[in-house]
Amino acid sequence: MHNIGVQETQLIQTVLVYALPVLFAITLHEAAHGYAAWFLGDSTAAQMGRVTLNPWPHVDWLGTVLMPVVLYFATSGAFLFGYAKPVPVNWGRLRHPKRDMIWVALAGPGVNLVQGCVWGMLWVLLVAWGVQERFFLEICRAGVWVNVVMFAFNLFPLPPLDGGRVLTGLLPWRQAVAFSRIEPYGFFIVMGLVLLGVINSVWMQPVMGLTFALIDGVLSPLKFLLK
Repeated sequence: MHNIGVQETQLIQTVLVYALPVLFAITLHEAAHGYAAWFLGDSTAAQMGRVTLNPWPHVDWLGTVLMPVVLYFATSGAFLFGYAKPVPVNWGRLRHPKRDMIWVALAGPGVNLVQGCVWGMLWVLLVAWGVQERFFLEICRAGVWVNVVMFAFNLFPLPPLDGGRVLTGLLPWRQAVAFSRIEPYGFFIVMGLVLLGVINSVWMQPVMGLTFALIDGVLSPLKFLLK
């Protein structure tokens, strides 16, 4: 009973710290796909009400809420995974489908990278202003971490992840068509690689390391000015 109580307390603390960063991360990620597709000629997402900063149309109750909570308890917080509702894109309605697919795919991770920088800037400013409230500082750290994870994971080059769509757009037509046939099985392949630890060791760790270094470089002038 004591262990359950500790786990529940840790879960509540984790939810309070991560709720806002996660909500912003998934909402802006999915909205960015929709905005990019709309700008490039496909209004499918707009017609379905998915080109919005309102988080609720993007929330998948299984993938965004239930799965992360269950995994948190099942693995004692060692492994978390979740997803939002994918924004519908009719690739054929884009003005230049093969090229524009790349930009639509990159829009989501690109917004996560920007958010990671913004949360990092906020943390630097709070520290410079002498704010010692741990809760606010932890939210900023969580904001950086969540967005770096989403940026790196979504760029893994296998459909239906954004990186897979980027690679499909870059490949010659024949190879692109052959590669795109992986998509119906892509989610299961990705989950298998995640559970085997392959994605974490081969992809996530190096890409996240580079991304943290990039964000630190972006923040360096601000840190210098606030010294």
